[in-house]
Amino acid sequence: MAAGIGPVRFQRLLEVCGSARGAWEATDLELAAAGVERRTAESLRRLRQRTAPDAVGRRLAQLGIRAITLLDDGYPTNLRDVADPPPVLFVRGRLAARDARAVALVGTRRATSYGQAVADRLARELAAAGVTVVSGLARGVDTAAHRAVVQAGGRTIAVLGNGLDQVYPPENAGLARQIVENDAGAVVSEFAPGVRPDAVNFPRRNRLISGLSLGTVIVEAGEHSGALITADFALEQGRDVLAVPGSIFGPMSAGTNELLRQGATPVTCAQDILEAIGATPAEATTLAQHLPELGAREGCVLEALSAEPHHADELARTLRLSSGEVAAALAMLELKGLARQVGSMLYTRA
Repeated sequence: MAAGIGPVRFQRLLEVCGSARGAWEATDLELAAAGVERRTAESLRRLRQRTAPDAVGRRLAQLGIRAITLLDDGYPTNLRDVADPPPVLFVRGRLAARDARAVALVGTRRATSYGQAVADRLARELAAAGVTVVSGLARGVDTAAHRAVVQAGGRTIAVLGNGLDQVYPPENAGLARQIVENDAGAVVSEFAPGVRPDAVNFPRRNRLISGLSLGTVIVEAGEHSGALITADFALEQGRDVLAVPGSIFGPMSAGTNELLRQGATPVTCAQDILEAIGATPAEATTLAQHLPELGAREGCVLEALSAEPHHADELARTLRLSSGEVAAALAMLELKGLARQVGSMLYTRA
C-alpha cells in the first residue's frame, strides 16, 4: 500500500470497503471514513496509476505465494484474536484448521548442543501429539525445531521477517522448501515480496510468531536474546509463556532462567506444554504411551539417554556394558525412532 497506510489503517480500510480489492479501489469518501489523510490518499492515487493489481496477482502466483486477508476464512484463528493483527499474510504452503493448536518454540541463534537437543525433542513430541510448531526459521533453536517436525511428519509454520521471494538465512532455503513441498505446513510473512531482511523487521516477525501460537516456549536464550521479545509479545497477547531451565553457569540460559524467576512455566517435557495450553488427556498423548516393545538392554540404554547428548563410550561405562552392546542397542533405538545421533558417537533421546 501507499506510504502512510500501515497495518492498522489498512485493517480499517478492509472494514470499510469489504475486501482487499475494495480497499485498493477505495473512493475519497471511503478513504476519509477509514481515517486516511488527504496527502496519503493522493499518494495512493499515484500508486494506482503505476500499479496493475492483476499483474501483482500474477506475480504472486508465479512465486507460489498466496495473500490472505483478515476477511478471508483461511486467516489463522489464533492471530485474528490478537490486537491489531496483520491485515494481510503472505503464505507459501498450506495453513490448516488444525494449526489453531499451535505452540511456538524459539530461542537463540547461538544454540548450544543442549539447546538444539531440547528443541529437537520437544518438537518431535509436540508433532506426535498433533500440535503445530511455530518458529522463525532462524539459525540455532528455530532450525532445530523446524527440522525435527519435518522429520517426524508433523506440521510447522516458519515465520519470516522479509518477503517470501527470499529465505533468510539463505542456508535454510532447503528447509523452507521441505516444509512446503512435503505438505508439512507453511512459510508465512506479513511482508510483501521484495522486502529485504532487516533487523527492524524482526520484532514484527516475533509478534507474528507469538500471535499464531497458544503458548510460546523459550528453549534457550541469553540475557539479551531477541527470543525474549517474543515472550514479551506473548504476554501482551494474553498467551502462555514457558521456558526450559538451563545451567546457571551457561550464558545461553541466562534469559530462560530469568523468565522462570519471573514466573514463566517451566518445561522439562512436551507434557508440560500440553498441560499449559489446555490439551485434554486424549489429545495430550505422550510419546511414552507409544513406545514399542524393547529388549532389556535397549531399555537400559534408553533410560540412560536424555535431551543432553551422551557419548556412546560414556554410556558403556555407566551401564557396565561393552561398546558393542551399547552400539547395537543404540542402532535399534534409532531404527525405532527413540534415539538420535547428533554428533560423532553422541546420542540423545528422540
